[in-house]
Amino acid sequence: MKELTRAESQIMQILWRLKKGFVKDIVDELPVPKPAYNTVSTIVRILEKKGFVGYKAYGKTHEYFPLIAKEKYTGFYLNNLVKGYFGGSFQNLVSFFASENKMDINDIDNLMKHLKDLKKKKP
Repeated sequence: MKELTRAESQIMQILWRLKKGFVKDIVDELPVPKPAYNTVSTIVRILEKKGFVGYKAYGKTHEYFPLIAKEKYTGFYLNNLVKGYFGGSFQNLVSFFASENKMDINDIDNLMKHLKDLKKKKP
């Protein structure tokens, strides 16, 4: 799997939320100033070539939908982030966010409870 550019990620966020849509639907969801229709169409075609997006053809019009689940890409992206910036250590990642975001002891306790719950859910 390849990492998405900022523009590709923005389009994927919209498709994940919409579940499916035409280029016009994607453009409608983008913030102002909206990029040109052709720009969005080009990005969607790039996403298709990368294997992130599929489509159903209706004549010359295509309805696009995600092929990669948001959760799957999020895991891939976060693993790359941890490897690239935190030496592969999730502990370093959590320490960084704890110190940068001025987490208090209650926040850390809540995080620990959440992680324990997640661990219990995994088979």
